[in-house]
Amino acid sequence: MKEKPSERPLNPRFSSGPCSKRPGWSLDSLGSCWHGRSHRAKGGKAKLAEVIELSRKILGIPEDYRVGIVPASDTGAVEMALWSLLGPRGVDMLSWESFGKGWVTDVIKQLKLDDVRTFEADYGKLPDLSQVSWDRDVVFTWNGTTSGVRVPNGEWISSDRAGLSICDATSAAFAMPLPWDKLDVTTWSWQKVLGGEGAHGMIALSPRAVERLESHEPAWPMPKIFRLTKGGKLNESIFTGATINTPSMLCVEDALDSLKWAESVGGLEGLVGRCNANFAAIADWVAKSDWAAFLAEDASTSSTTSVCLKVTADWFAALSDDAQAKAAKRLAALLEDENAALDIGAYRDAPAGLRIWGGATVETSDIELLLPWLDWAIEQVRTEFE
Repeated sequence: MKEKPSERPLNPRFSSGPCSKRPGWSLDSLGSCWHGRSHRAKGGKAKLAEVIELSRKILGIPEDYRVGIVPASDTGAVEMALWSLLGPRGVDMLSWESFGKGWVTDVIKQLKLDDVRTFEADYGKLPDLSQVSWDRDVVFTWNGTTSGVRVPNGEWISSDRAGLSICDATSAAFAMPLPWDKLDVTTWSWQKVLGGEGAHGMIALSPRAVERLESHEPAWPMPKIFRLTKGGKLNESIFTGATINTPSMLCVEDALDSLKWAESVGGLEGLVGRCNANFAAIADWVAKSDWAAFLAEDASTSSTTSVCLKVTADWFAALSDDAQAKAAKRLAALLEDENAALDIGAYRDAPAGLRIWGGATVETSDIELLLPWLDWAIEQVRTEFE
C-alpha cells in the first residue's frame, strides 16, 4: 500500500463550477461594492459597463462586436441566442457532452424547428466537424466541461459562412484563444475561468448576429429576459451596462476583482499560460500512470480547464457499471475526507472517473501536490472493490 502523502494542496478546491477564487482572494476584495444602491444609478451602471469593457479588452473582442451582461449564467446566454436567432436557416447541432445535448433538446423539442441536423459523439470524442454545412446556422460548445473534450481550433469554421456560428464558450473563455472572426455569437459566465460567482452570463455578438436580430422576428413568444431587441432594433442599452433584470452588485464587484487580477497576471496570455501549466502537470502524471488516462481520446482535443480522467486499471474494468460508479464516487469521497481535493467527481452523466478543474485561478503547485493523493486514494479504493 502507498503511504499517505505528507503534503496537501494549500487550496484543495478543484470544482468545475463555481470554480476556485483567484489566489489571494478574500471578502475584503469586495470592499468597494455598489451595494444597497440601484444598478441603474450612475455608479452601478458604471460598474457594469466596466465589467463589459474589461472583458472585451482582455479577451480581445473586436470593437464592432456588442458585449453584454445577461441573466441566468451561460445557460441563459445560450438560450437567449437560440430563442432569438434561430429559424431563418437550417441548423446543425454539435453535441459531445451533457450541455451540448441540452441545446439539442431545446432546439428540437422546445423550439421544434423542422430543419435540424444533429452530429453527436460519445464522451471522449468529437463528432466529425467536416460534416458541418456553413450554409446553415451551427451551434456548438467550444470546450465540453463535462467531457474534457474541446475543439482543437477554429480552422473548421468557414470564413465565408452564410449561417451563424453560435458558440457556448463557458469553460473556454479566458483560458483558450478564441478566433473572434469565426464566432458570431459567443457566451460565457463569470463562474468558470475567472473564478467568479454564478447567475450572470455574458454574450458577444458579431455584426452579422446583430443583423440577424434586426431582420428576424421569431415565430414563438419571447420571454422578457430573452429580448435583445426593442422595436425591431438591437436594444443597445444592454450592451452599455443596463441589464435586462436586476444583477447582484456583489457578483459584479467580484467579477471586476477577477478581471483586474487577470490583467495583473498578463491578461489573456497570462491566463492561458496558467491553464496550460496546470494541464501540463496533469499530462506528465498521466503519462506515467498505470491506472489513469484522459477521457479525451485525441490529445489535440484534451481540455486544459475541465480535465476529465478515466480509470484504466484491470480491476476497475472488471467491475460492473454500477460498481464502477460506486468506486469512482468512493475515490472522490476519500480525497474530500482528507481535504486533498474537493468536488472532483465526474459529472453525473459522464463515465465514471474524475474531473479536475485546471483553470487560471488554480495554482500549478496545488495541482502537483494533488497528484500523489490520487495515487494513494486509488489504492485504498482497489482494496475495497477488487
